[in-house]
Amino acid sequence: MNISYNWLKEYVNFDLTPDETAAALTSIGLETGGVEEVQTIKGGLEGLVIGEVLTCTEHPNSDHLHITTVNLGDGEPVQIVCGAPNVAAGQKVVVATLGTKLYDGDECFTIKKSKIRGVESTGMICAEDEIGIGTDHAGIIVLPETAVPGTLAKDYYNIKSDYVLEVDITPNRADACSHYGVARDLYAYLIQNGRQATLQRPSVDGFKVENHDLNIEVKVENSEACPHYAGVIVKGVTVKESPEWLQNKLRLIGVRPINNVVDITNYIVHAFGQPLHCFDAGKIKGNEVIVKTMPEGTPFVTLDEVERKLNERDLMICNKEEAMCIAGVFGGLDSGSTEATTDVFIESAYFHPTWVRKTARRHGLNTDASFRFERGIDPNGVIYCLKLAALMVKELAGGTISSEIKDVFTTPAQDFIVDLAYGKVHSLVGKVIPVETIKSIVTSLEMKITNETAEGLTLAVPPYRVDVQRDCDVIEDILRIYGYNNVEIPTTLNSSLTTKGEHDKSNKLQNLIAEQLVGCGFNEILNNSLTRAAYYDGLEAYPSNHLVMLLNPLSADLNAMRQTLLFGGLESIAHNANRKNADLKFFEFGNCYYFNADKKNEEKVLAPYSEDYHLGLWVTGKKVSNSWAHADENSSVYELKAYVENILKRLGLDLHNLVVGNLTDDVFAAALSVNTKGGKRLASFGIVTKKLLKAFDIDNEVYYADLNWKELMKAIRSVKISYKEISKFPAVKRDLALLLDKNIQFAEIEKIAYETEKKLLKEVELFDVYEGKNLEAGKKSYAVSFLLQDENQTLNDKMIDKIMSKLVKNLEDKLGAKLR
Repeated sequence: MNISYNWLKEYVNFDLTPDETAAALTSIGLETGGVEEVQTIKGGLEGLVIGEVLTCTEHPNSDHLHITTVNLGDGEPVQIVCGAPNVAAGQKVVVATLGTKLYDGDECFTIKKSKIRGVESTGMICAEDEIGIGTDHAGIIVLPETAVPGTLAKDYYNIKSDYVLEVDITPNRADACSHYGVARDLYAYLIQNGRQATLQRPSVDGFKVENHDLNIEVKVENSEACPHYAGVIVKGVTVKESPEWLQNKLRLIGVRPINNVVDITNYIVHAFGQPLHCFDAGKIKGNEVIVKTMPEGTPFVTLDEVERKLNERDLMICNKEEAMCIAGVFGGLDSGSTEATTDVFIESAYFHPTWVRKTARRHGLNTDASFRFERGIDPNGVIYCLKLAALMVKELAGGTISSEIKDVFTTPAQDFIVDLAYGKVHSLVGKVIPVETIKSIVTSLEMKITNETAEGLTLAVPPYRVDVQRDCDVIEDILRIYGYNNVEIPTTLNSSLTTKGEHDKSNKLQNLIAEQLVGCGFNEILNNSLTRAAYYDGLEAYPSNHLVMLLNPLSADLNAMRQTLLFGGLESIAHNANRKNADLKFFEFGNCYYFNADKKNEEKVLAPYSEDYHLGLWVTGKKVSNSWAHADENSSVYELKAYVENILKRLGLDLHNLVVGNLTDDVFAAALSVNTKGGKRLASFGIVTKKLLKAFDIDNEVYYADLNWKELMKAIRSVKISYKEISKFPAVKRDLALLLDKNIQFAEIEKIAYETEKKLLKEVELFDVYEGKNLEAGKKSYAVSFLLQDENQTLNDKMIDKIMSKLVKNLEDKLGAKLR
């Protein structure tokens, strides 16, 4: 939010420089990102002076140019060639002298000595648009006779520099969303630091009703959404351009001036944080303002000329016949004041933050008004700002206050009562702050002390401090004004001894596996837990009805909690591939979230919700590329399989005790699952479907593995690492070429082999697969290697042949295998 340094000084008197002010605000929690010097007119009219045209003759070589001599007040007239049709001798004009920089938008040009049609010109007589004080280009500026030659234009137009402070307002600090709100905090800082300061705001004591010529009734039908609504009528106004001072104030903070009535409402929202709306009273049909909701689907055209379908929970400001405005969010196309407006109805209200926020999100609108209403404005500022607006309209647009204030509210806003114990202050702050200092800080923050004891205070916190309703909130306020830097870092550290638990073991193993993967060429990614719900539409593996949906999503792209790490990884792959980086290996640790409607329980609200910690692996592109020592080679799903198996081994799992099987899944084109013998899924991996890759605009195959880290930690809970001496006796390898049906997988051969010989069989490896001519239809050939080893003796041929014969027989009986 942009805060004007000079505007801030209107509410609190201080002698800090702009940079010192920025540092002070940052120290008390209002982080100031930058300080920029600005002028109300770009360039600050530097180099421009008031001149008097002494002579004006026609140019001999032009039918529209004139040759003038101009007195600039320094005793030596200058010659200027001017093409304006209204230039004449005796005029007081604005002159750009040599070297002056003039601006046209972002473009800048410098006035130089030149010859125009053969006649020397040493300056330029300016029009309004050429120096930025207006838009007129029909002729040069002609000033009143009282203007004095030689006067600097910046002094004549009273151009002053200002500084704009870019203050980052956190969502909890709704009270600081205005110049006066920032001034309140700055005042507390100044008092705490021993500086003399006062806090003041414009008086509205001059407000009075002058007549009752126009009456508009106010009716609030939904007091939950609108606890306080007020309005007043100013009759006989003239809608026109705002005075220069008001336009300058708004321009400085980046707000475009529109007309005097609208500018007043913009001024007040940035001055005091109270959004207002000025209705054209002549367009309020039936002379009645009704605050209510409309039927679902009611069409309404907003100020941006977009027709929107209203929700039954959208609060509207209506007249007798139709809606005029979305309450607290956006005006209607034909409700505001225009140049034809003569009577205005000024609205000032407090709308419920939740209602405003939900309406703004439903319609994708974010305005200055909704920004403040949805965070919570000062409910006690409604009438003050209404009176101030009426007085300003009367002053700047004329007219008379022609009705009593229509003030409709349920119950007055109450202070928040907080009991503050000194002991807790000292405990949370980490330092003993003197009682008098605590009392000084809370009172400077406009908190009232209603009761005081030796142990603490009872405070009445004003209702505009919506973020201060507990004692710890008050302590945070005390600490930020006292100064975080004033709390010394302790010289001792208090700690207690603890034993390592399951989380510590899990974290250690995560680091171990992460290092292993990085060593294999992987990069770790970290994606948002929030994701797009549309990714899950139509999926059976991750049904959309199991999504944990957000009640108040920031956008449609971040409206649900992820069920799988897959889509975040695909987004990362697409992002990299679009930047010519398509050969990728990614891994990510992260939580996945699930909702199960069948587990709903009124007593246990969180029963339907669960989360699991997962490890995701993604491999895509080339395994080897542009290598002098190796031909280019694409990555494959078998490469991913090796990474998964190595992770399982590193965690201490015996692969022989796991069940590997085919996985039918609409996320994978082909996949395997790894389960415990008890049926718990530990991992799944395979080739991502073309349909999903197309949705992410990815051209290469992507191989993805999902490991359930939570189940892996359970599976290795009883695993104990044991060590043994390397065998002194040699291993023996025997190979078999087996003819099998096409649908038989190597995993079945491996399983039968280990069941046949549990003691001496150490490894079973597949080293060739053949399908083609010279084989029976529907058959394939597996070349399998078996490694045998005895830890206590050397194997002889008789023992080896016995084992191999038993293996062959079991493979023939159970799989119908034949030796080739």
